[in-house]
Amino acid sequence: MTSAHMTQTSTTSTREPVLVTGGTGKTGRRVVALLRERGVETRAASRSGETPFDWTDPTTWAAALDGAAAVYITPLDASHSPTPAFVEQAVASGVRRLVLLSARGTDQPGYFGPGHDDGGPHGAGERAVRASGVAWTILRPGWFAQNFSEGVFHDAVRDGELALPTGDGKASFVDADDIAEVAVAALTEDGHAGQEYGLSGPRALGMDDVLDEIAKETGKRAAYVPLDTAAFRAGLVSQGFTDEEAGLWTDALNPITSSREAPVLDGVRRALGREPRDFAVFVRDAAARGAWG
Repeated sequence: MTSAHMTQTSTTSTREPVLVTGGTGKTGRRVVALLRERGVETRAASRSGETPFDWTDPTTWAAALDGAAAVYITPLDASHSPTPAFVEQAVASGVRRLVLLSARGTDQPGYFGPGHDDGGPHGAGERAVRASGVAWTILRPGWFAQNFSEGVFHDAVRDGELALPTGDGKASFVDADDIAEVAVAALTEDGHAGQEYGLSGPRALGMDDVLDEIAKETGKRAAYVPLDTAAFRAGLVSQGFTDEEAGLWTDALNPITSSREAPVLDGVRRALGREPRDFAVFVRDAAARGAWG
């Protein structure tokens, strides 16, 4: 553990209660669990959660925010982000600390391809928390390792064929458990205000590498089928996606295809004083829970 991290944890300054938006999502439910393990009063907010909250219905925001001292914000991924309005209401209600889940590359013009120079909806959220007048921390994770165990790629891996337009591109996939630990540190400890943490795993892997790692634990290897972009988009449309949605999906994968997601980032080490969890460790734990059984 670094001396800087020891300083942060020795001046712990938990602010309660903590509101966790997206409290049943990939990172949100992990943040809720870690906060409650620490004895922090926590509100798990979502449309289906114990604290009702709907990004598309601002009338649900006031009750969720009432009395909250800190908020973990997992934004709605939409072209017109409600995050700025939510941030304004949160500060007006007395929230003094904001931790925003953004995305890797939001601070890099064109990271997601042409037409995304302002960072898109994540960029709007980042600008809002910076201008909020309260303590803020921004988390910028890359693609989650959990997309293969409980997310968009899970069914394809389990069923034996992963078809994507990512070519030989690589990504340093980040474990959602690491994201949650950084979020909890930022929500409960001093030393993280004004920090922007780029979060990744410790090494870059291509899709074949990913499937090799999963096969080592499961004994079953899915095939990786590289697609061209047009075929991928056509496949999404045939599944019921709109042209716009198919385009957004393709744009989201561009950073993997181009290996812009490959470089290893130092946010986990700076925030927690340790290295990020390796993809092989994630696979071992996910397989033990029956993720691909």
